[in-house]
Amino acid sequence: MFLRILVSLSLVVFPLAPALAQFAPSAPETDSGLEIKPAARARTYMVAAANPIAVDAGTAILKAGGSATDAAIAVQLVLNIVEPQSSGLGGGGFLLHWDQKARQLKSYDGRETAPAAANPERFLKADSSPRAFSEVVFGGQSVGTPGLLRMLELAHTKHGKLPWARLFQPALTLADAGFPVSARLHKSLKEHGAGNFDATARAFYFDDAGAPHQAGYTLKSPAFAQSLRVIAEKGADAFYTGPIADAIVATVADAPNHKGDLTRDDLAAYRAKERPPVCVDYRRHKICGMGPPSSGALTVGMTLKLLEPFDLGSVPLNARALHLIVEAEKLAFADRDRYIADSDVVPVPKGLIDSAYLADRRQLIDPAKAGPIATAGSPPGTERKKAGIDATDEMAGTSHISIIDRAGNAVALTTTIENAFGARISAAGFLLNNQLTDFSFRPRDAEGRDIANAIGPGKRPRSSMAPTVIFGPDGRVKAVLGSPGGNRIILYVLKATIAMIDWKMDPQAAAELANFGSRNGPLEIESTMAGPMPTLYMKALGHEVVSRTMTSGLHIIMRRADGTLEGGADPRREGVARGE
Repeated sequence: MFLRILVSLSLVVFPLAPALAQFAPSAPETDSGLEIKPAARARTYMVAAANPIAVDAGTAILKAGGSATDAAIAVQLVLNIVEPQSSGLGGGGFLLHWDQKARQLKSYDGRETAPAAANPERFLKADSSPRAFSEVVFGGQSVGTPGLLRMLELAHTKHGKLPWARLFQPALTLADAGFPVSARLHKSLKEHGAGNFDATARAFYFDDAGAPHQAGYTLKSPAFAQSLRVIAEKGADAFYTGPIADAIVATVADAPNHKGDLTRDDLAAYRAKERPPVCVDYRRHKICGMGPPSSGALTVGMTLKLLEPFDLGSVPLNARALHLIVEAEKLAFADRDRYIADSDVVPVPKGLIDSAYLADRRQLIDPAKAGPIATAGSPPGTERKKAGIDATDEMAGTSHISIIDRAGNAVALTTTIENAFGARISAAGFLLNNQLTDFSFRPRDAEGRDIANAIGPGKRPRSSMAPTVIFGPDGRVKAVLGSPGGNRIILYVLKATIAMIDWKMDPQAAAELANFGSRNGPLEIESTMAGPMPTLYMKALGHEVVSRTMTSGLHIIMRRADGTLEGGADPRREGVARGE
């Protein structure tokens, strides 16, 4: 395994510079340590997700004749129980679906929306300076209208095979009987502390003395089971209206620290949306993902197209490739931060992946020297002078599910409640998101220009989630992948994509490969994954190199030429890939 090679070469790693404060907001939920995992192989179907219990629920649905969408719903509902810090009904997500029979890729937007009462000054102090993230996340003002369930129901109406209620059975059984608290959940609860949760969540996740339940403790979820039963019987309407909606509104209105303004009208008005996927060609492959309000596919696509004329070599993490990738990422992130937001509210330039535009941007990449912090370009379809310089912080509480079913249909679902444990307040048995902190706290930049990702009523915050489907030269699905990680999601998906296409790595080795990249700042290199990074060479080229904890959660399924499936699960988290 490539991880073993990296560990064995750890002595050649050179010391790295300390982390920079301006990039701290994308720190991971928690560092779980590393677990070497074998590649999974199957002939018929496969699920790769963040917890073995959830993966087993998905494979059981597929074995029973369910579709990839059916399995994704079952996996998500179980993740809500066993990995509550990362996703759940109180949050949102993006879903890509490949219909093998129709040969059609569709993408679904379940991103949260700001309440109708939200205004651009929501997170400003009296002196118009932005409040600290830590002051905003825990409470009611950070909660957006959850979108996940509407999106799952929309996908099920189009691509489901089994009855809606059937998909709730694995989670219901687990909620009633209880599940063993994982080591990762225990550690995350311990790091946050009982005082950083509302009374309901605190009483559920901690004992009477305020200590988090130990790993292995059987935790039952009767309140969540009750909500699941109602939603299973009545559909998503039971979440967005009625007693569950009332519980959400009351929890937000009575939250600690700051009261929120989410209303029943906000919930009742929410709609998930089908949007056209964003695709780019790269080395005879087609890389497809989610468009705005996600920045994932556009930023991944810009980076790959900038890199395409360059030879990245065949050896993973070679110095030339590392330099070129980082320089391309800087340019892509500069445009991302300036222009990408909710396209229903803000006009996102059509020319971000325009070939002529990217050819001009590519001239800024010097193969022999690191460039400065990149400034945004002027893609076709925009007036750069009117676009404000972004001021968004983005946290890393997310999960990813990859599935291929027996018919060849594929799902890539990235799902989130934003920060670890979201707003840390609980309603009707599940945690609520803090997704509104994914907006820029400042609505205008220093020159008075409106920032694209400023908060506004009904607006969806920009995301970095990048559920991805890769099609091979033959037009067939080659890989399904995605990751958590805040705005580092883009770096992780790029790493894995390049590893599989340029460096011919299998999905497990691609997931294990040491993380690296730039969000238009320093070159970040993973501190917890020892390996032969060409650190001194990168510094000699002029890169500022910093060591970071980069806890990706890549879940990848690759289809081989003979039709067999091979899965990879990130060694940095507790996920697995399994199938038959």
